Amino acid sequence: MKKILLSFDTEEFDGPREHGVDFSLEEGMAVSRQGTQTILDILKRQRVKATFFCTANFAENAPDLVRRIVEEGHEAACHGCDHFCPKPTDYEESKRRVEAVSGTPAEGYRQPRMFAVDDGELRRLGYRYNSSLNPAFIPGRYMHLDTPRTCFMREGVLQIPASVTPGLRVPLFWLALHLFPERLYRALARRVLRKTGYFVTYFHPWEFFAIGEHPEYRMPLIIRHNSGQAIAGRLERLVAALRAEGAEFVTYSQFCHEYCR
Repeated sequence: MKKILLSFDTEEFDGPREHGVDFSLEEGMAVSRQGTQTILDILKRQRVKATFFCTANFAENAPDLVRRIVEEGHEAACHGCDHFCPKPTDYEESKRRVEAVSGTPAEGYRQPRMFAVDDGELRRLGYRYNSSLNPAFIPGRYMHLDTPRTCFMREGVLQIPASVTPGLRVPLFWLALHLFPERLYRALARRVLRKTGYFVTYFHPWEFFAIGEHPEYRMPLIIRHNSGQAIAGRLERLVAALRAEGAEFVTYSQFCHEYCR
């Protein structure tokens, strides 16, 4: 059966800080709390499971939502401590702090902004997988056209890259669902599924907040486009379409255990 690995980088919203706006943790958490609730409601209606890569900041400031994530059968994994200021000590500290809130082992890690990590250190700390690679060219962010676009082992840790199309490596992450026509996005996702048997994508809670109604955040147009209820509808229709076609939604840890058997 084809597998869907759906995930959410569940962090305090810090986008305005990247654009010179003085934006507090409390303001960022208010945005991300609302978005996370919207996401969880969609997943509950569609009866699918997902992985939430949580920062320690988010976990400790929204323990009720982290408990809901776990209670509804999703996975809580790690996404550093402070999303705006990642540090080498985050691998260990975020594991300790996220696990303390979730009450479950954190088997996976994703670095903020999908930057590189030390896989040897992840293995030493007990992580089983790393999902910090977008194997595409995205101006200003990544130039990873020479990296594998499918899962591979490195230093004893399973690498789970975000899905890109075969050949041209069109990235199918969160921004693509905002910008592409929905039929095109679904067609490209199906192409990946036919080729690899699984599809890996990710979003953020703040996308599901109406950031387009807040010019004071100074967020770029391509990010404001189809935010809030628009992206919520797009995601729910995508999930429903993939379910109707027989795909199974699994957590990253489930996929890792099956892959590494």
